[in-house]
Amino acid sequence: MESATHQSCFKCELRPDRVFCDLPAEALISFDSIKSVQQLPRGETLFQEGRLPRGIFVLCEGRVKLSVCSETGKRLMLRVAGPGEVLGLSATMSGKPYEITAEILDNAQVAFVKRKDLLRFLKDHREACMQVVHLLSQDLHVAFDRVRTVGLTRSRRPRIPVRARA
Repeated sequence: MESATHQSCFKCELRPDRVFCDLPAEALISFDSIKSVQQLPRGETLFQEGRLPRGIFVLCEGRVKLSVCSETGKRLMLRVAGPGEVLGLSATMSGKPYEITAEILDNAQVAFVKRKDLLRFLKDHREACMQVVHLLSQDLHVAFDRVRTVGLTRSRRPRIPVRARA
């Protein structure tokens, strides 16, 4: 990762439109103190599927490709994340390995928060904790919709009657 710069969330013009970023002033001051902001080049990997979580990444600018890999090495792109999204949240909260791989598509600006700092922050700021619950619930609903789409839209092959052998 390239050198870190520290930029206050108060200066972000897009903050009111972003679910996690639109926190009360006291919580935002605290969040600013625990995050580090970095400029990352295209192709950089934020985190890899199967690795233990270090923390969350709030995508300030740029796009990130989210993908999963099969046991045979086949990669499936899930979607592209955009500015304002919090990446690695589920794994960081559970303390279990990242479920996906996140790779920078464009040069990006990302705010990183270590897991232990995030947990302490959420304990102290109820509003932020509720934002996290909201984001995790959204992710769960999207996952259910995708499972429904994949599982219920594929049609079964029509059965071909077996002809009696002559």
